[in-house]
Amino acid sequence: MARPLTKAQKDFLTKLIRVDQAGELGADLIYNGQHSVFKRTNKKLAPLIHHMWQQEVFHRQTFNRLQNDHRIRPSLLTPIWKACAFTLGASTALMGKEAAMACTEAVETVIGGHYNAQLRWLVENFPKDTDGMEEIKSMVKQFRDEELEHLDIAIENDSNQARPYWLLTETIKAGCRGAIFVAEKL
Repeated sequence: MARPLTKAQKDFLTKLIRVDQAGELGADLIYNGQHSVFKRTNKKLAPLIHHMWQQEVFHRQTFNRLQNDHRIRPSLLTPIWKACAFTLGASTALMGKEAAMACTEAVETVIGGHYNAQLRWLVENFPKDTDGMEEIKSMVKQFRDEELEHLDIAIENDSNQARPYWLLTETIKAGCRGAIFVAEKL
């Protein structure tokens, strides 16, 4: 018989789903913005961006379903996430391949770490017989692995050649960390 969720587990699950849905929406729109530029300007890179984008679309759709299933409201700042994410994707793509890859590196570094922390908490705080949590653990692990695949792709495609690399990546990382913090609250 499955063990029901405690209040602390329900609170964590609510925060996980809200934040990750907002993050995956952002990732979907970043790649959408990049692809909208590269499909016209870099036919070689466009299919790679499209591949990563489609994975993000699946992640977002999964979290949309979980939001509905668990009756969790989206982040109140969703309209802001939408505008910022598409703009970030398109603007880094307009700066060139290296800047777009630096954006991917920065985002996926933060998100990979974020998913790792969530996975650690899930493993430590949800016994195997907790109602429905093995599916959530498996999903978080899969999505983390796919985000880290995107990080590897960015590095393989000269993300470190972006100028100014440090400023670009650290600014984007700070923005991602801020968005995670805010989405957890709102």
